[in-house]
Amino acid sequence: MLTTLLLTGVIILICVALLAIKVIVKKDGEFPNTHVGGNKALGEKGIYCVKTQQRLAGMRKNLEERLKETE
Repeated sequence: MLTTLLLTGVIILICVALLAIKVIVKKDGEFPNTHVGGNKALGEKGIYCVKTQQRLAGMRKNLEERLKETE
């Protein structure tokens, strides 16, 4: 059982090191931004994260529509 736990720990450490190799080796290395807001191709198509889409939709509403939402 102890050997299984040690082997599992070593495998996890190797996997983490391999995933972080770009961050460790490059001078200004950083993990890639996988959020929708950080994707340039989606931004060019007008696709944003939910918070940004709600903010943009709220800016398009007039005062009467905003007041009806609060009721």
